[in-house]
Amino acid sequence: MGKITHFVHQSLDGFIEGPNGEFDWPRMDGELSAYSQALTDSADIFLYGRVVWDMMSGFWPRAEEYSTHEHDLAFAPVWRKASKVVVSSTLTEAAWNTRVINTDVVEQLTALKDSGAHLLLFGGSTLAGFLTEHHLIDEYQIFVHPVVLGGGKPVFTTPQQRIDVTLTETRTFDSQVVLLRHERTARPS
Repeated sequence: MGKITHFVHQSLDGFIEGPNGEFDWPRMDGELSAYSQALTDSADIFLYGRVVWDMMSGFWPRAEEYSTHEHDLAFAPVWRKASKVVVSSTLTEAAWNTRVINTDVVEQLTALKDSGAHLLLFGGSTLAGFLTEHHLIDEYQIFVHPVVLGGGKPVFTTPQQRIDVTLTETRTFDSQVVLLRHERTARPS
């Protein structure tokens, strides 16, 4: 059985981007970069909602032109090669080894999980909330950065229900970023 892991960076006050869409605050030290690389290496498919896809596909294909950061240079070729899925109601096609799902999202992602695939969901509050609401996320790896943004986009815009999780790991990285790793405790019947 496969799984979906939600991999997200958030501020101490629970936002994944600042009030003006800023994402310049994550602290990617060598230790966190190595952990992130191992996590991405464990995935069969990178999973995105359309908004995060737009950000990722606007940067990673030509990351070497924009950045000299060691993490970026290591991840760019991995991203370009990886199989990717974008969930979108507006996008019809995407480049870079990417499949677009616009209908039957729950069924199609369940089929991928049932095939044994490990999907790694990168950020995105709308898709993360939708998948949480439909009990499709099996593991949450939330990286809490030592910054208060004072507003912005929250980690989850939904669900509007209680979903219990179990804390399975905590870890503090050199940059003072704290990993909170949780697994969904009860599967729906």
